[in-house]
Amino acid sequence: MKNPQSSSSMSNTNTNDEESLTPLIPGLPNDIASTILSMVPFSHHSRIKPTSKSWAHLLSSKHFLSSLRRRNHLLCIFPQDPSISNPFLFDPFHLAWTPLPPTPCNPSVYGLCNFSAVHVGPDIYVIGGSLFDTRSFPINRPESTDSVFRFSLTDFAWEPVAPMLSPRGSFACAVVDARGIIVAGGGSRHTMFAAAGTRIRSAERYDVKNDKWEAVEALPGFRAGCVGFMVGGENEKEKEFWVMGGYGASRTISGVFPVDEYYRDAVVMNLKGGDGEVWREAGDMWGDGERERIGKIVVAEDEGHGWPGVFMLDGNIIFRYDMPSNRWLYESRVPRKAPYSSPFGFVAVDKELYVLAHYCVDLIETRRPRQHKRAGTMYIQIYNPKKKTWRSLVTKSPFDYPMDVGSAVLSSICL
Repeated sequence: MKNPQSSSSMSNTNTNDEESLTPLIPGLPNDIASTILSMVPFSHHSRIKPTSKSWAHLLSSKHFLSSLRRRNHLLCIFPQDPSISNPFLFDPFHLAWTPLPPTPCNPSVYGLCNFSAVHVGPDIYVIGGSLFDTRSFPINRPESTDSVFRFSLTDFAWEPVAPMLSPRGSFACAVVDARGIIVAGGGSRHTMFAAAGTRIRSAERYDVKNDKWEAVEALPGFRAGCVGFMVGGENEKEKEFWVMGGYGASRTISGVFPVDEYYRDAVVMNLKGGDGEVWREAGDMWGDGERERIGKIVVAEDEGHGWPGVFMLDGNIIFRYDMPSNRWLYESRVPRKAPYSSPFGFVAVDKELYVLAHYCVDLIETRRPRQHKRAGTMYIQIYNPKKKTWRSLVTKSPFDYPMDVGSAVLSSICL
């Protein structure tokens, strides 16, 4: 009597062999056909997968995605809680939108925000955040979460992975390399509240291969609302994790109104140091009276200066961080302000800075009286730090509702 499990595995193996032997394009060797299909932008893969089983099998393989050689630069937009509102992939070079399925839903929690979204290889990770839990008391007090979800671009599905050791939102997060992610600080503050919330100082590192979190040296002090990025490549002697800005202690005005005490400095951990993973302070990045707190920060790829381009958007002005002097220097001004003085979205894509604004207008259907439709438009102003030039991009967006792009979570992806 045959083992059902072994016969099932043999069936899967035979199916894979048949799909690999089936010609992708009749009359052409499969290696040439695969090279041709690799020229198709990733944003159009979902349209051509139904062509045949062999195409679907090829386009869904990790080996094929790794052969794209970083030609596809995408922008992942999380407009709201990803468990109730679909995230989208946007291809700015082909103006194509690809919806992603929502993350697994927990009926007891809602309103997830202040999470981090990063990509490692063909996977997107949604880490931590702040939310409301209907099982807690009082019900309107936000809490931080330790949940982590991974989206596979090959399987096009979400799955939960190992949770963090400490729940956190509004934290510093960076991809160390293809094998790990590091996080530090954070708290429980929600976007619905301008103050209050907890702060933590713990830090931990995620092993992608073993699906495991391990604690590393904690921050020198409690810090939330901070930004993290890496300095140094894979082959360099030093590789540093920078944590900038954020808020720590708080005080009250007249004993009633809470006010945050913002950090003006940065702390750095050398991940390849001989003395172990310890923090050092980089000092204040601006003097008294220059600004109250740090703005939105993005990191462009290294341009050969020995450190990456670190840029901050403060209002409609862009600053560049100069590491030798530990100061923010004026870089440029956004040509066009956001509508109704709403905040911009800010993200780096393919060594350029994208400043996003979203418009939503009502359209009247002329053929059907009294019927109104809403149309969303994404207006993107793109700055090239190397050429010091601006260009703009306007595209119809899939968000037919007013979206606060300033609080949306943005992440750039390179395949």
